[in-house]
Amino acid sequence: MRYLPLLFLSLLLLSSCQKEEKSYALDLPPGFPEVDLPEDNLPTPLRVELGKRLFFDPILSRDSSISCGSCHFRRLGFADDRVISPGIEGRLGFRNAPILTNLIYRENFFFDGGVPNLELQVVAPVEDENEMDFHLGGVVERLARHPEYAALLEKAYPGKPLTFAFTRAIASYERTLLTGQSAFDHYYYQGDSNALDSQEKRGWQLFQDKGCRDCHSGPNFSNEEFVNIGLYADYDYNGDPGRRRVTALDSDIGKFKVPSLRNIALTAPYMHDGSMQSLEEVVDFFASGGKAHFNKSPQMQAFTLSAQEKADLIAFLESLTDWEFVQGTD
Repeated sequence: MRYLPLLFLSLLLLSSCQKEEKSYALDLPPGFPEVDLPEDNLPTPLRVELGKRLFFDPILSRDSSISCGSCHFRRLGFADDRVISPGIEGRLGFRNAPILTNLIYRENFFFDGGVPNLELQVVAPVEDENEMDFHLGGVVERLARHPEYAALLEKAYPGKPLTFAFTRAIASYERTLLTGQSAFDHYYYQGDSNALDSQEKRGWQLFQDKGCRDCHSGPNFSNEEFVNIGLYADYDYNGDPGRRRVTALDSDIGKFKVPSLRNIALTAPYMHDGSMQSLEEVVDFFASGGKAHFNKSPQMQAFTLSAQEKADLIAFLESLTDWEFVQGTD
């Protein structure tokens, strides 16, 4: 029974006499910039649909027990509410699952920026021993034996190896996870002055006045840079030194990718290691200026907030929730 939906898709698409599939129209949120797409992976309906099915299919894990969707939930902004998402056999890695929305605007993936593009990003969880614990050769063999995937991937990416095809199909689907219809978006990008209430507007002003926007800028609320915020006074080399894992530079110790704040009210726990459980805790931390560390960003400066201002700032952050998106269907 598990193959019936995909079999229906297979029969429908393979029976088509079209020589060239139409392109997929990305639904970019109002006010968001246009995007550049890779020439070897322009989206089509078949590529996106295949990527979606693969994203939620545990076929990519060694024991067929977990999928990409096991750690990234739409209702949570395609994040997870667990500190560390368990992989196969309940294995735990060392980082909190990042959100997967608006990836089309992001650069250098993962908290340490260790992967340069979305197509390569797909490979990392497949081969991570604490996540899917598989290897590309095994995935290809499994897809080649599958009743429908091999034929559909060939149709989607004619003449390309299965490795090329399945990674690009998942990337095509991930590029469609676009969120930009929050109350703030209606206020800021769509010109509805009544979309935010007075408290949320005060919080938006505080967000700017306290320097939060220096890093959390642009439509995705991230400047795409790597910053040490002084989360810890000592980043253990045997633990997670952040960007240093990629560059081997001491100047990158404790630097992590500035996360997007999209749907942040739903994406707890926070920080790269899931060490903070609430927005109140996050706001208190940034107001403190962070812990002393030789590599801490000079932008991390302590500031004061009254109880009312703290409530206002959190109300603004909550206004970044796109309920239309998170309540949609996968």
